[in-house]
Amino acid sequence: MSLQLGSLFFLLQILTLLLFSSLSKTISQSPKTPQFPCESSLFSSYPFCNTSLSIPTRAQSLISLLTLQEKIQQLSDNASSIPRLGIPAYEWWSESLHGIATNGPGVMFNGTMKSATSFPQVIVTTASFNRSLWSKIGSAIAVEARAMYNYGQAGLTFWAPVINIFRDPRWGRGQETPGEDPMVVSAYAIEFVKSFQGANRKSIDGDGPGFGEKRVLRGDDDSDGLMLSACCKHLIAYDLEKWENFSRYNFSAVVTDQDMEDTYQPPFRSCIEEGKASCLMCSYNQVNGVPACLREDLFQKARNEWGFKGYITSDCDAVATIYFYQNYTKTPEDAAADVLKAGMDTNCGTFMLRYAQLAILKGKVREEEIDKALFNLFTVQLRLGLFDGDPRRGKFGKLGPQDVCTSEHRALALEAARQGIVLLKNDKRFLPLNKDAVSSLAIIGPLANNVSQMGGGYTGVPCSPKSFFKGLQDYIKKTSYASGCSDVPCNSDAGFNEAIDTAKEADFVIVVVGLDLSQETEDQDRVNLLLPGQQMALVSSVAAASKRPVILVLTGGGPIDVSFAKADPRISSIFWIGYPGEAGAEALSEIIFGDFNPGGRLPMTWYPASFTKVPMTDMNMRADPSRGYPGRTYRFYTGNQVYGFGEGLSYTNYSYKFLSIPSKLSVMRSFESHSSKRILQQGGSKLDFIHIDEVTSCFSLKFYVQVLVTNEGDMDGSHVVMLFARVPKVFRGTPEKQLIGFDRVHTISKGSKEISILVDPCKHLSIANEHGNRILPLGNHVLMLGDLEHLLQLKVTEDFKN
Repeated sequence: MSLQLGSLFFLLQILTLLLFSSLSKTISQSPKTPQFPCESSLFSSYPFCNTSLSIPTRAQSLISLLTLQEKIQQLSDNASSIPRLGIPAYEWWSESLHGIATNGPGVMFNGTMKSATSFPQVIVTTASFNRSLWSKIGSAIAVEARAMYNYGQAGLTFWAPVINIFRDPRWGRGQETPGEDPMVVSAYAIEFVKSFQGANRKSIDGDGPGFGEKRVLRGDDDSDGLMLSACCKHLIAYDLEKWENFSRYNFSAVVTDQDMEDTYQPPFRSCIEEGKASCLMCSYNQVNGVPACLREDLFQKARNEWGFKGYITSDCDAVATIYFYQNYTKTPEDAAADVLKAGMDTNCGTFMLRYAQLAILKGKVREEEIDKALFNLFTVQLRLGLFDGDPRRGKFGKLGPQDVCTSEHRALALEAARQGIVLLKNDKRFLPLNKDAVSSLAIIGPLANNVSQMGGGYTGVPCSPKSFFKGLQDYIKKTSYASGCSDVPCNSDAGFNEAIDTAKEADFVIVVVGLDLSQETEDQDRVNLLLPGQQMALVSSVAAASKRPVILVLTGGGPIDVSFAKADPRISSIFWIGYPGEAGAEALSEIIFGDFNPGGRLPMTWYPASFTKVPMTDMNMRADPSRGYPGRTYRFYTGNQVYGFGEGLSYTNYSYKFLSIPSKLSVMRSFESHSSKRILQQGGSKLDFIHIDEVTSCFSLKFYVQVLVTNEGDMDGSHVVMLFARVPKVFRGTPEKQLIGFDRVHTISKGSKEISILVDPCKHLSIANEHGNRILPLGNHVLMLGDLEHLLQLKVTEDFKN
């Protein structure tokens, strides 16, 4: 088939999917109690309904009863019913990135529950650097999801979180990620997935409405049960939508073994090993020439090395992409056969429904391969309790409308926005403002009085959204508003005069500009890093007209080159608020007027506009001076930056003191012949590094860094402590530095708190060599905490017993 015809066919598949998604939301039946298997006595006698049997036994029993056609009908996100066995249809595709979202056909808001709590976009929540906050949000979303399921408005399998690295600042979906650092992304994935799926939860029985310790749910401690299923996506090296002639559908990410090991892979490994995710989603793109949904090596590594117990789904129509768009296989049935043999279990879309049976008839794949996929799918459904009878009689059956949009959940959304907002500039301590000393206020900008995109991408229907204008009016009644630009693209200055006049009349001025989903979203990357259109001119014009220096508020998930504002004394303060969710206006107002002390830190580097000269398609993390390549993320980037990873100000000052930290560590390793050869290769008796698999006991090397954090200012506040390490440069490509620990601690004015940060040298002080093997550099490691630096010497001791 020609490329042109193949592309056309692929587009038709996408249109069909979108049409189905739209119809499922607009003309679906009125929501009701979900249908479930094993409901009738006619079917409850089947072994797969017998809860006394093991889950694998029940899954195998069900598979043995199915015809080939019935099996194939299960290989889609919209799995067909099996009436003769009393099994209703099931929609696998629901979304819950930062609240229940409308993107998947499994969710609908036209029933009893018209809305759900909209938390800040993930990149904003990550800026809090607060693991417990991430966990609470995952739990709150899970409660609302299960409540909506009980009323037929959602499924039980949700395709979140996104744990790809925010590699390039132009990426339209960077907003959905936990940032650029693989350690932070891993930590977020662990906390969200564990809480969302129900880990460490207690059973609920008649608790009152709301969210808190009494609302946390799960099965018995020794069970393999799931409250809900989370999905870590997108496996792997996916971070490009459209750039020049490349799109996510045709792009092949060329990734070195070194970058795969220390950047792209760690979040997925953590999500499975520690988060216990029950789903993985493979991405559209190819990785080193092979479609991601055909990477059998990664699928097997996940199952055999990382302990993955769950199902693997394609991104929507990613299997169709393999044939129609990438022309990777000769026939469509080859694509259907190959993904099954690789280990993918279900396809979002209809491709497998149409070609799997033909693939079997032509001998391209065996029915046993489908059985393996069904085993993974049914196992997850069984762990969710879908075959255990009426869900209303189960441990989560009492959840309902009273558990959605609760005051506790909305308070949590507010707290997340408070902790995630980042103060980047505050000249001469201009902020906070004293509301009693502000006679009038002007808020200017195309986003100042708009609630439609407060949450960014993958958002649902928020409970009680409020615009920034309305939020500020709660503090200062005499607050005026002018848009300045008619929309975010800001292609005209027609509204500038009104904005300037409004600014002249106000006592204080706040300008809200930045990005929205017209600039960055799924299927759309940014083309530059500057403010869109004439927004920069609007800011400068208003700043020149204002009586006092203005406060600049930046929206959007991606970095923006605001060097002009950083250097302009007429702009006193700069906030980055990202997409702060439904409570963002209240949080911003509280911070501006000093009712909350900002403490967020940037989870990504802000590059200068010139960074767009770097091709988006270059996946290398490490700098290469020979070709003028500056590298990516704070760990490897060697160029200038507007703001750095981890930057963020407070209204108070903090100081640190190391209370306990080792100066030397002795690393015991087994003595083997190849080790002595390597000593000679390194030029004598000095050993620069050892392989992690040579270390006798990584556990015994772990230590705690005890730190005293002192609030030296006049205002209480929560503060993010970030511990970095600079390892010896034993070979080219060693990181400039890397984050090895973080915590968020609340301190009172003039008060101190002690915290402990666990350091695992085998994990935190190791790096990947060019072959993708983890090695531990020996010699002087530098641990950095703010302005403090501490030398930690690692030396090796041979263990001849091993």
